Amino acid sequence: MTYEQVKEDAAIKTYISHADAALAVLGYTEHSFSHVTRVAETAEYILHTLGLDDRTVELGKIAGYMHDIGNVVNRTDHSQSGAVMAFRILDNMAFPPEEIALIVSAIGNHDEGTGVPVNPVAAALILADKSDVRRSRVRAKDTSKFDIHDRVNYSVTDSKLEIIPGENILQLVLTVDTQFSSVMDYFEIFMNRMILCRQAAQSLGLKFKLLINGQQLV
Repeated sequence: MTYEQVKEDAAIKTYISHADAALAVLGYTEHSFSHVTRVAETAEYILHTLGLDDRTVELGKIAGYMHDIGNVVNRTDHSQSGAVMAFRILDNMAFPPEEIALIVSAIGNHDEGTGVPVNPVAAALILADKSDVRRSRVRAKDTSKFDIHDRVNYSVTDSKLEIIPGENILQLVLTVDTQFSSVMDYFEIFMNRMILCRQAAQSLGLKFKLLINGQQLV
């Protein structure tokens, strides 16, 4: 089974779209196909760049694509409920147990409240997910109605996660328009995420750096 087959599965598409609809009601930023595809592709980039085998890279993409389906149950503990859902889906798709184990452990550990980079796929998923900060994730059109999450995401005009060859550095480079949000606002809501990113990078043998508007902050 491949990432493309998972991506085209009708049930998985339904869970992703309904999970995003539930989060929209709760006032969260976009968690639909744009987000999960970006996370899948970023996880692929990390694992491939670090030289992991092709199948592990493929499983990382699958974990990235499916990581937020648990939001269809509830936002609280969505990583764990998503892991349970993924287990059932992948088992029915005849994935081998060892591959299911890798994917569900990554999904179950991607949230900053309870997550731990228990394996390279989990570490890549954490980094890919937490680095997806961008203006296009904001649903509201009226800037006067933005909450702090909207302001922070809207303020990010450019975002890039990159591994620097030969230096064992993984850095998240953000360009922030401080007209909409201050750098302190970013840290107010994302500090725990950045701490988890640092742990994930370290588990991959990398040093995590955060640069905002050309200044290194982590």
